[in-house]
Amino acid sequence: MAEVKFSNITKKFNENVVLNGLNAEIRDHEFVVIIGPSGCGKTTLLRMLAGLEEITGGEIRIDGVLVNNMHPSKRQIAMVFQDYALYPHMTVEENMSFALRLRKAPKAEIEQRVSEAASILQLTKLLKRMPKQLSGGQRQRVAIGRAIVRKPKAFLFDEPLSNLDAKLREEMRVEIAKLYQRLDATIIYVTHDQVEAMTLASRIMVMNHGVIQQVGAPIEVYRKPANLFVAGFIGSPTMNFIHGRLAAEGGKLYLKNESLSLLIPSFLLSGTAEHDGREVVAGVRPDDVLAGSAAHEPNKKYSEKLEGVLEVSELLGHRENLYLKVGQTRVLATVEAFFNQSPGSGVALRFNYENMHIFDKASTKRIND
Repeated sequence: MAEVKFSNITKKFNENVVLNGLNAEIRDHEFVVIIGPSGCGKTTLLRMLAGLEEITGGEIRIDGVLVNNMHPSKRQIAMVFQDYALYPHMTVEENMSFALRLRKAPKAEIEQRVSEAASILQLTKLLKRMPKQLSGGQRQRVAIGRAIVRKPKAFLFDEPLSNLDAKLREEMRVEIAKLYQRLDATIIYVTHDQVEAMTLASRIMVMNHGVIQQVGAPIEVYRKPANLFVAGFIGSPTMNFIHGRLAAEGGKLYLKNESLSLLIPSFLLSGTAEHDGREVVAGVRPDDVLAGSAAHEPNKKYSEKLEGVLEVSELLGHRENLYLKVGQTRVLATVEAFFNQSPGSGVALRFNYENMHIFDKASTKRIND
């Protein structure tokens, strides 16, 4: 079992508050990805769980046992670092077996565990090599192997793929996903890469400024972001944000700014008079913007037609990003490739109501269901 509970966790470096009253629970055998921008406190939280960083306030429990003052070696947790942290003077086999040799485990047990881990990670033929003879991906597999042989209650990954090139990152994501299925272990994984979070996690924990913004399944966080930060951080290209004020007119609700007047249907945001005058931000993902000839045909799922001007287009192979301007409002639309319109030309567009998000401007919180 490896249930982890953070209760009212606070961390300060002098007067700098890195974590502020953080509460979270990680269930046994879960793959939780902690994601957020640099400096948000995600690595600090991981290091506190591992016992590598002191806790200023609050409690950390593993399977109900308070570990605040427990030595790292007693916590039955293995951590995989961003920079691999391999001993350069030891072979792959010696690096992987180091923790077991330190605790004077029987030689037969050490050999068996190293052999099993090497087989899982395809390192068997590399056991006699030195770290300097390995590629970045191979070094990372050795670091993971060193964690596996310890048979910990939980694995902690601190941005393990950030030093690899794009192709290797993709390969290692697949390897880590397969590893999770084979080990059926609890994994807590820190990254700022949302692709890793979306593809690996059973649940995502989004952090900013030492505070958890939202916790949920990847699809939940993507489709129903809790606030403006989550909406802007999750998803690539980033979400379009349209600022304006809600106006109740003739029993209907409109979002208005200097560039547009957009009907807000009742199924998107119920209540009319209660929202009148409210300052909001509407969020629409680029692939929920219908642009070009398709936008000329009325569609109940989409808003009324708007007229924009194409500023720049980016061809991305099978897709194309269109940077549009509707009055003073900028809109990014992702469409099928070869849109074949020149910068400066007029482009019709509509927004998909079914996937639109409405946030209160003052609180930044989502207000539609």
